[in-house]
Amino acid sequence: MNVIAIDKIIRSDRKSIGIEIGRDASLIVRAPKKTPMEAIEKVVSEKQGWIVEKQQIMRQRLESIPDRKFTADETFPLLGKEYPLFISENAMPHLSFSGSKFMLKKRYQGQARRLFFVWYRKKAAEIIPPRVEHYARLHSISYKKINISWAANRWGSASSQGTLNFSWRLIMAPITVIDYVVVHELAHLVQQNHSRRFWDQVSEMCPNFQRARQWLVENGHTLTLGRQDVVSDPDRL
Repeated sequence: MNVIAIDKIIRSDRKSIGIEIGRDASLIVRAPKKTPMEAIEKVVSEKQGWIVEKQQIMRQRLESIPDRKFTADETFPLLGKEYPLFISENAMPHLSFSGSKFMLKKRYQGQARRLFFVWYRKKAAEIIPPRVEHYARLHSISYKKINISWAANRWGSASSQGTLNFSWRLIMAPITVIDYVVVHELAHLVQQNHSRRFWDQVSEMCPNFQRARQWLVENGHTLTLGRQDVVSDPDRL
């Protein structure tokens, strides 16, 4: 059996070889700096069954992502629901949301992707910080700052200095999923790992977190403005 083509090798001070499959089905190998190519190919060959299966899943997910043209026959997600896009000659501002539909000024249709990015990020900045404040107060957890990032391959992160980062893409997900990610990152300010204590902390703050977590696993790849926005978002072995 031939060794599968490796798309990217990342060498670092790590101790062992790790394999990842990107959202674009690319094969990424992380290896210690001086690992010979023969050793890397041997690991890839041994894990070929897992790699092929994961790449097939990722290709199917990629095909399920809409190839958006920003036309009036499309819908766009917000807080777990889909809303239609209307194109208008007189829409003000250039892109707006009425509560039941998105309105885009025809003159700016060529800039729709950028306008949606900006709109979603602004909406995320309105919705996510109050959710953080709610759970932080409820469970007496302190944080310093909240950032809404342009990240495409991480839902959230928490620094040891107390800064919380959340991807703008979260605003497309149901509020229960947003709450799970918020709780997940707040819990990292208490437990900076994924130990049993960490998951106990998450469970205490969000008893039904497993349902939201599974939703992200099954639907997270759809929270995007189109296939062209898909970047390497690894599924690790």
